[in-house]
Amino acid sequence: MDLSNTQLRYYDSNVLRLPADKRKEYHAQVDRLITELCKSVRDKTEIKITKVVKAGSFAKYTILRRTASDPVDVDVVFYISDRDATKETLDSLSATIYDLLVKIYPTKSVEDFEIQRKAATVTFVGSGLSVDIVPVIEDAARSGYGWQYDIHDGSKIQTCAPCQIQFVRDRKNQDGDFRTLVRMAKKWRNYAELKPLKSFGIELIMAHVLATQGKAGSIEQRFRHFLLYIAQSGLKDEIRFPENTAPFGSFSDPVVILDPVYSLNNVASRISEAERKEIVAAAQEAWETANFASVENDNGVWKELFGPGFKVED
Repeated sequence: MDLSNTQLRYYDSNVLRLPADKRKEYHAQVDRLITELCKSVRDKTEIKITKVVKAGSFAKYTILRRTASDPVDVDVVFYISDRDATKETLDSLSATIYDLLVKIYPTKSVEDFEIQRKAATVTFVGSGLSVDIVPVIEDAARSGYGWQYDIHDGSKIQTCAPCQIQFVRDRKNQDGDFRTLVRMAKKWRNYAELKPLKSFGIELIMAHVLATQGKAGSIEQRFRHFLLYIAQSGLKDEIRFPENTAPFGSFSDPVVILDPVYSLNNVASRISEAERKEIVAAAQEAWETANFASVENDNGVWKELFGPGFKVED
């Protein structure tokens, strides 16, 4: 027998979802960082910040509460004006931001700061919160859009943080359980240790399943649809959305999922063929386990998908 929507909403609310008090705490911590960093940028550099947007899973409300296996991170996008996107490099922007962060938090160890592919990261040991500072060269012609850089290969892509937040909000408006399903998928991904399957990719695959299969059925059935889609398609079908506009990229990557705000960006480009097979095999196994749990009416079997913390009642 399927788990009821009430049971899975309980699991989501009491185990998966970031509690309101923690959300408030993280907002305050991030706001303090934004204030100090903006002040340092203004006082010590010629960089002009025109807008700051909290982005990623935190802003989309698809973030998981923090556990030993579920880290909490917040993307903060700093829009920078009066820079030439053809000449600017992430190397110079991130290095500047990194140096400013070290000065803002002089008591933190160097290990708490890191240069990521597209961001400088600061980690707060007390709360466990990681904040990715993402510099974006503003596109003056398109509100919310800008250019984001990759420090390792020098490439740049167009992005729109508010548009990506709106994309998830639109799906939530179509389906009130969309975010619950995304959080369930992320928890499964984390417990299965499928690191190449990024959170953004999960959101987009779930959105594709919603677009192609609708919202009929229980939450459990629709979560199994998500797993079955991955297993049956092998993630070999290109995924795109109504928001995608020309020009479109041509990709030879094993997995192709177009960024809804920039059709020349494949958000799954770093998934290798071996990793694709690993994700597909894990989804097939998880689907079989979920079916078995439903047929046997054994809630304990669900712990094989979500871990020992799975519970659907007090």
